[in-house]
Formats: sequence, C-alpha cells, structure tokens
Amino acid sequence: MTDPHARRAVVALVFGGVSSEHEISCLTAGGVARAIDRDRFDVVGIGITPAGAWVRVPLPRVEALEVVDGVLPRVDGDLPEAVLLRGPRGGLVATRDGDRLRDPVDVDVAFALLHGPFGEDGTIQGLFEMLGLRYVGAGVAASAIGMDKDLMKRAMASAGLPVGPWEAITARRWEQDVAGCAEAVATRLGYPVFVKPARGGSSLGIARVDSPEDLAAAVTAAQAYDPKVVVERGFVGCREIELAVLQGVAGGAPRVSLPGEIVVHDSGAFYDFEAKYLPEGQVTLTLPVELPAPLVGEVQTLAARTFEAMNCEGLARVDLFLTPAGEPFVNELNTMPGFTRHSVFPALWKASGLGYTGLITELLELALAQQPGLR
Repeated sequence: MTDPHARRAVVALVFGGVSSEHEISCLTAGGVARAIDRDRFDVVGIGITPAGAWVRVPLPRVEALEVVDGVLPRVDGDLPEAVLLRGPRGGLVATRDGDRLRDPVDVDVAFALLHGPFGEDGTIQGLFEMLGLRYVGAGVAASAIGMDKDLMKRAMASAGLPVGPWEAITARRWEQDVAGCAEAVATRLGYPVFVKPARGGSSLGIARVDSPEDLAAAVTAAQAYDPKVVVERGFVGCREIELAVLQGVAGGAPRVSLPGEIVVHDSGAFYDFEAKYLPEGQVTLTLPVELPAPLVGEVQTLAARTFEAMNCEGLARVDLFLTPAGEPFVNELNTMPGFTRHSVFPALWKASGLGYTGLITELLELALAQQPGLR
C-alpha cells in the first residue's frame, strides 16, 4: 500500500517538438498522462510547439491528446510560456509572465517523450545533464549515435553485432557525385534497397527502391527530412522481429521481452508511417511469435547485447531481420520507441507480464535511481 505521507515524485512530461514526429510525440504524451500512477507521481506538462516555443500544458489537455477524426494532435501555441531552470531537486518549471516567473514547481525527473531530432538525439538529454535533472532513457552519446542510422550501424558492426550492408550518402557526396553514389549502391547492395533519412524516425521519408532509375527520386525525398541519407540492402523475404529491452535493476543484466513479429498484410508495402500510426494501417504485431525456443533465446540475447553495446539506459526497442534460414540481423535500435498504450514497445512488455502503468513506473524508478553526471 502506498504511504499517504510519502512525497510523490514530480515528473515533467516533455513532448511535441520541432521534428517531423511532433504529432507522434503528442500521442505518446497523451497515453502516458492517462496511465501514469497518480498515487506515486505528480505530473507537469511541458509542450514544445512545432515552432520551438516551450509552453505549460495543463494536465487535462495532455490527457486529451489523441487521434480525433483521423487528425493527429499537436501542441497549441496559445498556452503560457514555460521556463525550465536548475532547481533544488534538479529541475524547476515556471511560467513566464512578462518579466516575472510564476507557479514554480520543483521537478524530480523528466520524461522526454520526444521522437526524432532535437529530442531523441542527445540534444535535450544534454540540457537535462546541465540542469542536473534526472531523466528517463539513454544518455547523450547513446541517444546521438542511436539516432543516426549510419553511426549506429558503424557502432554495432564494430561491436561484432550482425548488421546488414548499407551505404551512407551525405548531401555533399550526393551533390558532387550522383553517379558514384548510384554505382556504390548497385555494387555493394544490389536491389531492392531501402532509402531512409539517416536521423529520421517513424518511417517518415522511407522508400523501397527496386531499380536504379528510381534511386535519385528516393534520395531526394529522404533529404526532405535529413540531408544525410542511408541506403540499406533490402531484406526481402525476411521476418521482422522486434524486442523491447529494459535496463537491469541495481546493475543487473538488461531485461528483454518476448519477441513479436511485424506482419504487413499488403505484400507490396512495408512498415511505413501510416502503417505504424494511423487506424487504417494494414499491419499487425503477432504475439507470441512462432519461433523455436532456442531461437527465441538467441534473439533475446542479441537484443540484450545490442542494448549494452550501444551503452543504452532505461529502455530501447531492438528491431531484427530473421532470414528464412533462421539467421538474425540487427536492423536498428530505437532509444525512445513509440510509447502509446498500443505501440509495439508497451505491447511487447504487456505480453511479457508488465502492463502499461507498471512499465511507466518502472522507467521512472530507473531514472530516479540514476545519479546525475556524465552518461
């Protein structure tokens, strides 16, 4: 039973942001706000508008963030300005009123539900570090490397993890030598390939390319999200296996969920933005996945190895490709996966015996146990 005299920890939910994943972040914030254990935590809402303004969001408005008539939610700019400062317990949130600050609240821990650049890439984690504020999830370096698919694959390959071949194309390289880039893709990867923004997420800007003449258009489309692009060999005919990982308790080994399988019902499609987040997406997550017991153990071990090789903390989702021969390859690691109640990460843990509210509590307790400092 909760001690009625115990002080509840104050959690700052930070969401929205200036990235292309603004609306997904808002969905995540709504899900967390509705499920968080109010007997253990008080909540302060901090929204970041698409223009980059920080605003104070009343909790009922955070709870109301969900898809309505097919429209994804956003942070409104009509709210009072929020200011995040260093406080006695780490952080302090206040409302700017002209040249004054009002309604200050001391914050114990931040839960940055920001997806994509300027939230998942180490930038806001660096701000929290400078404020001495504990926060959920990976530290600065792990977040930054995990956000860049090229650097992430380099780190994984150097750690001896099985990673498929890829080609990184910077804006300068593409501008100076389109033909050379195309030749490298054809020679090293073959077709089909997947073209992705290097530092994007939620499958925005991703395209499957089946022939060389379509490569340039796909690269240009991906560059609308990030000037740096990654081209990956297409793992056609493979199964997409996803695992959720939690940091170990008190220095213990990472904990890994049961594996799930992403099944795309349209044979000509792939796991893109609409398939992930919109109701009409023709995708299901199969749980439990049909795999031999030894293979389940193998992919769980690989997920834990990936988590530790990337020096992750808190949580991560590890996505694997499983070849018809039963050989797993690491596709990528996501340090702040989608976190609505129906997202893959919570669904994997629910199937493994840890519900949504319990998962949120677990992550906050892991963060509160961290000592501020270099991460």
